[in-house]
Amino acid sequence: MLSMGFLVADRTSRPVYMSATLLPEMLTSMSECVADVTPAVPWSPWFDSLTGARSAGEPVLEVGVHVSDVEPLMADLQAADAVADRLARRLPLGPGERLGYELVGYDPGGWHTWLCLGGLVEDTFAATGVRPGRDGLIESEPAARRAATWLTESGRGDPKVFLWIPALLTRP
Repeated sequence: MLSMGFLVADRTSRPVYMSATLLPEMLTSMSECVADVTPAVPWSPWFDSLTGARSAGEPVLEVGVHVSDVEPLMADLQAADAVADRLARRLPLGPGERLGYELVGYDPGGWHTWLCLGGLVEDTFAATGVRPGRDGLIESEPAARRAATWLTESGRGDPKVFLWIPALLTRP
């Protein structure tokens, strides 16, 4: 696993428009669509170091991506994006508590999560049997990969997101 970087992102209560049947009361997310994310700089929420993220607040997440997802993801990212810069350096994901996988996709406005886009959790569960667990995250990588593949191939979700990946969220 490679590190996409560090975020300072609070857990959040599940909004009323999200499925109470499939999602827990509290959610952990890397997406500003769902979580209150502290920016590293005005144009990016990503910190390059754990020390920098911790100096901005808690809780800190480190986000990882499987090596096989890097090349297709780099095609979606803007060249100046902090995540693209970090992935180009191929830094390994650090040690930490593995929280689970979040299905995310990038568009020039930022990162989207399957949680925030109406009905994607329900549609994905109906098509693949994959459901979120603790904190709204998927526990196993094979299940997360199956769900991300289905989301990408189905074309559902935000019209600007063409590629969905399973991002591993950890507590460093």
